[in-house]
Amino acid sequence: MDWKREQACCFTGHRKIPPSHRLWLQCRLQEAIASLADRGVDTFLAGGALGFDTLAAQEVLRLRAAELPQLRLVLVLPCLGQEAYWKPEDAALYQDLLRQADEAIYTADTYSRWCMFQRDRYLVDHSAYCLCYWNRAQGERGGTAYTVGYARKRGLEVENLGDFPLLNR
Repeated sequence: MDWKREQACCFTGHRKIPPSHRLWLQCRLQEAIASLADRGVDTFLAGGALGFDTLAAQEVLRLRAAELPQLRLVLVLPCLGQEAYWKPEDAALYQDLLRQADEAIYTADTYSRWCMFQRDRYLVDHSAYCLCYWNRAQGERGGTAYTVGYARKRGLEVENLGDFPLLNR
């Protein structure tokens, strides 16, 4: 780890993003990442899952190429080969993100029932900020709810990009 926790932000969010939310969420991500960069945050940690993790990682890479070259993308992954059973197009996107990331950290060598939680805790334990996409309508259980709760307990500044009246209808 060659970054300071105080200058790092992690992402957590749902794997399924309704098509009607996607463009709006990309705009919110762009604004939130740029705002954090203005505050000195330069390292963004993404968990490598489909959905919000992928969208957030793509936005960091896009902003880095366009206007914020100081941004770093660190992929914190639950285990080697997590994409082995994904659809080919999803696995190709994952491999593309791996190639462009500044660093990839695996929290376990092989899959176990706890490897996702290990990854989620690593994301939070190495960040001061958390940008999430958490639709409370999807429940208070699951990986996103767990990670947001853990981030709040650890004192991270959490911004929920899913907290928007139009998204919660």
